[in-house]
Amino acid sequence: MTEALDPQKLDDRVARMLDVYANERFDRPRTAGLLRLRLVLWVIRNRIAGGLKRALDVTGAAVALVLLSPVMAATALAIVIDDPGPVFYRQVRVGKWGRTFRCFKFRSMYVNADQMKKELIEQNEADGPVFKIKNDPRITRVGRFIRKFSIDELPQLINVLRGEMSLVGPRPPLPSETDQYALHQRRRLDAVPGITGLQQVSGRSDLDFHTWVELDLQYIAEQSFFKDLLILLKTIPAIVSGKGAY
Repeated sequence: MTEALDPQKLDDRVARMLDVYANERFDRPRTAGLLRLRLVLWVIRNRIAGGLKRALDVTGAAVALVLLSPVMAATALAIVIDDPGPVFYRQVRVGKWGRTFRCFKFRSMYVNADQMKKELIEQNEADGPVFKIKNDPRITRVGRFIRKFSIDELPQLINVLRGEMSLVGPRPPLPSETDQYALHQRRRLDAVPGITGLQQVSGRSDLDFHTWVELDLQYIAEQSFFKDLLILLKTIPAIVSGKGAY
């Protein structure tokens, strides 16, 4: 014999079914609406942050080019006197999301430096896909001075005005370096590369590559207009000290 259902239990089951139906019928659209609102707010916030960053880049780069033009002119003259040849060195670098561009620098090495690198590759003192030698024989006398105080990076202000770089961000790597990146290391390409960054104010070339990547990923995750201003302010004493630059 089939057991008769208790009226109270039946009412409870119906009530639960109605609750499930209500959740399925009404809560999903409401949740979807909230998700859409959050997405719109996220897009607006990112656009505002991107606009502020670009405004800082253009203004800062333009002012710096004007104020530092005497330094740049003197550097160009010193390079030619020390080692006759091109004043600027243009090198292909990797920018945001793998886009390549030509990065401008004052030439700090002898003209045949690229050929000499093949002979020095076994003397590399850096870990990871980076080539660094403290006493690199390819660097000229003027080159050692301008590299120590990051004067060789000043032409990259032009890259900033062109939108290829930012004042603050991860340093742009070489294509040969990114070819050796592990998957998580490629995440440092998720931001516009910068002239200075968290790595530059935290030890520069004295840092191992793992720490370098971690600092870049930290910057990307936390980047903001005010954080960029703070890093720019910290860059001044880092450059004056010359520590970790070679």
